[in-house]
Amino acid sequence: MPIVQVHLLEGRSKELKHQLISEITEAISRTLGNSPETIRVLLHDVPQENWGIAGVPMSKRQNVK
Repeated sequence: MPIVQVHLLEGRSKELKHQLISEITEAISRTLGNSPETIRVLLHDVPQENWGIAGVPMSKRQNVK
């Protein structure tokens, strides 16, 4: 049973996350040959203040997504 974990910055719509789950499931099924029913996709929304790049929290960076 494949388990895929995706960490992303919070703020994306439910619809976009549903699409992401669907497309990841399709890609894993197509590539590995697993039935979609056996594939698990976990999305982890991370607040900007908890995501750092080059020592700076995303909440302090400007114009970066």
